Amino acid sequence: MSAFPALRYPTISLAGLLVCAMVAALFLGYAPLSLGNVLSALVGQGDERYVFIVQEIRLPRILLGAMVGGSLGMAGAALQGLLRNPLADPSVIGISSSAGLGAVIAIYYGLAAASAIIIPAFAIAFAFAAMLVLVWLAGRDASILTLILAGVAISSFAAALTSLAMNLSPNPFSLNDIILWLLGSLANRSFTEFWLAGPFMVAGWGALYLARKSLPALSLGEEAAASLGVDLRKLRLLVIFGAALSVGGGVAVSGAIGFVGLVAPHLVRPFVAHDPGRLLLPSALAGALLLVVADIGVRIMPGETELKLGVVTALLGAPFFLWLIIHTRRSMR
Repeated sequence: MSAFPALRYPTISLAGLLVCAMVAALFLGYAPLSLGNVLSALVGQGDERYVFIVQEIRLPRILLGAMVGGSLGMAGAALQGLLRNPLADPSVIGISSSAGLGAVIAIYYGLAAASAIIIPAFAIAFAFAAMLVLVWLAGRDASILTLILAGVAISSFAAALTSLAMNLSPNPFSLNDIILWLLGSLANRSFTEFWLAGPFMVAGWGALYLARKSLPALSLGEEAAASLGVDLRKLRLLVIFGAALSVGGGVAVSGAIGFVGLVAPHLVRPFVAHDPGRLLLPSALAGALLLVVADIGVRIMPGETELKLGVVTALLGAPFFLWLIIHTRRSMR
């Protein structure tokens, strides 16, 4: 039997589960809605309160959750293939930290009060700047180790500047806003953020998808891949460019969401015959499903204060990461 069914069926199953989760998210929340209320609200009819809840609160939140999760999952799968490291995720190239620094600077200087798009715009701009540094290195035929070290350096520098901004915050309100944003959340997001960050994420998906055919050869090593006709420079540029655009756009509207890019590829890898190229689409669907389900859990969890989405993904992802390290060490013996 060919490997095609191994890709097709997980993809169809994950797509079906994702649609079910997104539909369920329309009904669930602090104000549970009936089927009639949701259907009427989707077409702009019925009670104005329900129309507002569905169209202005839940629908953009659900769509952004799916897109951000999909971006993290696909970028994680592509980076694990490029770096040939099962422990790699989007944070390893410093894009997430750089986007976070951009948002923190906007909050620090009080620019967020001017417009709702200021924070996402600053986050995307700083993510783009980090991407240019990595693309410059990749364009100079840098080794995989050089790219990893550059990503770690960018991430550490951005994290240091973020900590400095928090330490020098002019008032406790700015500090509180910075902390809440860094915790990661999809609450109070609108279609304004969707239309701002969406094109960047879609463009990133396109670049990552173009790299899919070359990733399997890279698993044999750079020299073997080059002998098979793979353009390593082009492959690095596609993956870095795609990961930066998709993850930068996602982090710009959601804040820091950890571990989705690490966990999603590992959940679906056995079902695609461990093929890095065929892993991209299922990983995107798995990441989208994880984030939508996690956001549903955040919304229905009892309590006066909504738990931040980044906290939930970290609580679930950190134990998985520890298990993965132990499993990787055992497999290397």
